[in-house]
Amino acid sequence: MQKVARNFFTLAVIYAMFGMALGLEMAISKDHAQMPTHAHIMVAGWLMSAVFAFFYHLFPAVGQKTLATVHFWLTAISGIGLLSGLYIMLGGNPAIEPLVATSSMGFYAGLLLFAYIALPVVWKAERLPEAQKA
Repeated sequence: MQKVARNFFTLAVIYAMFGMALGLEMAISKDHAQMPTHAHIMVAGWLMSAVFAFFYHLFPAVGQKTLATVHFWLTAISGIGLLSGLYIMLGGNPAIEPLVATSSMGFYAGLLLFAYIALPVVWKAERLPEAQKA
């Protein structure tokens, strides 16, 4: 795995560890108030980062481009802001909601950037003759 793919995969594993730890903490304490945070960590954090990692692993030339690095940092920073802000907000601190909202918009912008990066590559790869796909 190379640069951006490795970074996204590492981020995915970190999210998975935090998400599972939060799930275990909720189960042990029988307090499920952070269920939305747990779900966001596991889907937006673990699953999406893993998907991004595997895309960049399958198309390593795309992962070498500056836009891929921008995608990683936009997603990483906004995702951490979103998930930590959500945890704090659901913990009883509604004043942090502007951070959650701003981070959510940044995270969505990261997904839009991924669509801009990935969809042309996937459609172009499908049109290539079999000999050129490898």
